[in-house]
Amino acid sequence: MIDEFALQCPIPLDDNPTVQMGHGGGGRMTRELIERVFVPVFANEALAPLHDGAILPPARGRLAFTTDTFVVRPLFFRGGDVGTLAVNGTVNDLAMCGARPLYLSAGFILEEGLPIKDLWRVVLSMGAAAKAAGVRVVTGDTKVVDRGHGDGIYINTAGVGVIETDLTIGPGSIRPGDAIVLNGDIGRHGIAVMAEREGLQFESEISSDCAPLAGPVQDLLRAGVEVHCLRDLTRGGLTSALVELGESAALPFRIREDAVPVRDEVRGACEILGLEPFSVANEGRFVAFVPSGQVELARATLGGEGAVIGSVEPRGTDPPFVRVETPLGTTRILDLPSGEQLPRIC
Repeated sequence: MIDEFALQCPIPLDDNPTVQMGHGGGGRMTRELIERVFVPVFANEALAPLHDGAILPPARGRLAFTTDTFVVRPLFFRGGDVGTLAVNGTVNDLAMCGARPLYLSAGFILEEGLPIKDLWRVVLSMGAAAKAAGVRVVTGDTKVVDRGHGDGIYINTAGVGVIETDLTIGPGSIRPGDAIVLNGDIGRHGIAVMAEREGLQFESEISSDCAPLAGPVQDLLRAGVEVHCLRDLTRGGLTSALVELGESAALPFRIREDAVPVRDEVRGACEILGLEPFSVANEGRFVAFVPSGQVELARATLGGEGAVIGSVEPRGTDPPFVRVETPLGTTRILDLPSGEQLPRIC
């Protein structure tokens, strides 16, 4: 896809094969970079004026707004890159509010010396991810920092989406008796990035699960599932998501460890690296809290990928712990990871 696009719109910066400080100076080089690298990929009517901001039509419904920053290392890994992450990560945050994503902004902090071909590859990935998610990049910014001060590319994004359901989706809507549904296996993104970073090789290739989640969430809502809460599993993985939601809702959760899908190759990699699969980052996974009577509808809507991993317990006198039932019949309590388990992962 990259080669095909390049033939149609070749990178025109032959005199400058790498990012220069002048590309961030606001002059001719900046304009050249914007018009010949970013605009052909992100082209749409809201972006076309290249004004200080995008002027957007009013939306019918409540708006959701989010922002995120992506500093992954390395920039490219099996299953994605920093550009794919930037789009999908922002789209997914909107989706967790029950919103249909509409618009994104993209701010690029580029390091002097970055190969233009790498920037081109990232921008192409962002364009493809935005198209797949049905969202448009309508405004942006570019800055350049001195060599050795930027680690290639940092991307800051903001996103706007419209909430077309009357449901209030959030921790405050979680109820005792709710089923906790997970949309797929966990841990692949963190292990894929770590393997690429450290040059690790496993018997089976592990690719990131990076994917947009707006589609599955909208499918649940259209199917009539009364979604109470959603949370995507990024830094801190399933552990952080469950612990944070339990504390916010002031309700205890009970999880069945053997119900949480973890691929054998991911489990094996975690054992080698001394990692807990529950705490490894994901970029295409979420938990949904739904009424117990709608579990099968939710699973069917997710194409059979949904796994019921636990339930919400009645409020008691104990703190709202997340208890995990192990295959040995014992119970352990999930706690937030201490420090950064896998730095620069998203």
